[in-house]
Amino acid sequence: MSELVKQVCFVDMPFGKKHDPKSGVEIDFDQIYEQGIEPAIISQGLQAVRADRELTGGIIHTAMFARLLLAEFVIADMTTANPNVFYELGIRHAAKPYSTIPIFATIGGPPFDVNMVRAIPYDLVDGALTEASTKALVQDIGDRITQALKGPVTNDSPLFGLFDKFPGIDMSHELTEVFRDRMDYSIKVKNELESARQLKPQTAALDAIKAIIQMLGEPKLLERGVLIDAYLSYRAVSAWNEMIALFEQMPAGIQATALARQQLAFALNRRNDSGDRSQAIQVLEQLISDYGENAETLGILGRIYKDCYTDTKKAEDLAAEGWLDMAIETYTKGFEAEPADYYPGVNAVTLLLQKGDEQAMSEIDRLAPLVTFAAVRQGGEKANDYWTVVTVLELACINRDYALAQRCLPRALALGNEDWMFDTTARNLRLVEQLRNEEDGIEHVGQIASQLEAAANNLKGEQP
Repeated sequence: MSELVKQVCFVDMPFGKKHDPKSGVEIDFDQIYEQGIEPAIISQGLQAVRADRELTGGIIHTAMFARLLLAEFVIADMTTANPNVFYELGIRHAAKPYSTIPIFATIGGPPFDVNMVRAIPYDLVDGALTEASTKALVQDIGDRITQALKGPVTNDSPLFGLFDKFPGIDMSHELTEVFRDRMDYSIKVKNELESARQLKPQTAALDAIKAIIQMLGEPKLLERGVLIDAYLSYRAVSAWNEMIALFEQMPAGIQATALARQQLAFALNRRNDSGDRSQAIQVLEQLISDYGENAETLGILGRIYKDCYTDTKKAEDLAAEGWLDMAIETYTKGFEAEPADYYPGVNAVTLLLQKGDEQAMSEIDRLAPLVTFAAVRQGGEKANDYWTVVTVLELACINRDYALAQRCLPRALALGNEDWMFDTTARNLRLVEQLRNEEDGIEHVGQIASQLEAAANNLKGEQP
């Protein structure tokens, strides 16, 4: 595995030999790092970076702050109560909720109540690690890293522990020169994955994606950007089993993110094995409990309810009406939570049309202009985004403006690049077609849906 895709453990500590102000003992911090800290980091498959060995140009504090804010792990040695280390530990605790590992030498006692920060003690003799204390320190640091990678995620920052939903600091790797090599490599991998996704048939694309991911190495050790690109590459070729399996191999910190959990629910719903949809609903309900309601989470949850409605309706199950109501309510909440996001709104309108009673038609009159306005603000039929264009297309079909729908179709076919995208739109149009199956002009909706389905099959490498 290239060092450029490994997660980083940044070590914030004194260097060289320093006197402990309490005991007067001269401590060999280089020996502690080289024999106790660095081997523990490497043994867990991470990249070790120590502050004084940072090989970057520019202002050294810039590199140090970037590491504190962006490194997946930080080890901070509080021995000698070095003010720089304490200041930098405070920055880290304000930025990240977990994966910070404070350590301290037991000589002279800790500078404050270290129980608050779950610090690891280590013993010294004449200012250096002994064979026994080296082994213990390597083991303790290794165990803490393993625990953080495997989960469950546990806050080790006092700020995140004390304040509910403390925001932290979310900073992009692109904003700092320190991670330039890592970003360049991430872009290279991303381009390779993009090329793999374009292969035909879809089985060839999947094989190429698998080969790239296998080349990258153990998923739990990969940096976040590369891992998420791999995860979404499986989604692009509808490889739901592989996508779910990759989630299970992710480090706990990435598994806990909203994006990873949303896409897990998406994949479970698409795979739809026994129990998958129930699990997907649980994932999203927990996500809403953790982060609150937003258009993306509610949009995926609404889609699950809509698929449950479609399946139960085919089976003539009485529960179908309940699933339909739940889907409409969830999509509507998603649109109202973020009115600029038209996706849940257009799905709510489509399903209200399916419901068809007086109250539903009145709700369409309220929602449809708002959804149309949201789509038009983002470019409407001339947008360079697939979802914007097909939102206009679907609303045009609902409003019986088949000329507008036909104008949107070529652009939608040009912009769509994943089979599930075409399938999603085609299913929505089939609902409209079924509802108005005896109307004049409804054949236009069926024709558009057929062309989208053919485009999906083409991306899969299947014959129509």
